[in-house]
Amino acid sequence: MEIKEKNRRSRLLDNVCFNADGFICVVAQDHLTKTILMVAWMNREALDQTLETGNVVYYSRSRKALWRKGETSGQTQELIDMRIDCDRDAILLDVLQKGVACHTGRKSCFSWAPGSDGAWEPVEPVETDPDVLYRGDQ
Repeated sequence: MEIKEKNRRSRLLDNVCFNADGFICVVAQDHLTKTILMVAWMNREALDQTLETGNVVYYSRSRKALWRKGETSGQTQELIDMRIDCDRDAILLDVLQKGVACHTGRKSCFSWAPGSDGAWEPVEPVETDPDVLYRGDQ
């Protein structure tokens, strides 16, 4: 049965339009609230591991390595559903978010809005101190 599942994942991956650098843009949405949590990138391996395990894995372009969401902070994302857009070059993940999604300690990375003075101002509170989340190793 495992071979059949591996073949299914391979067919799915073959039909993804990764960009010239081998990445696809991914939007993570909270399953319960439908709040957009974050935007990140996946390469083929990250997408395959996400499909295989049900735990979201991204690719960190700055670290040039797979990034298993929550491996440092414990703030994991469990995959509920996945959709790809009509051009097959962007993915929407429906996830169960454990804790906060943003490294700033906010629920969503989209927690800033234009302020009256022209600066971006936080509109969502910090729910978890980032120093506690990452034990100082951001």
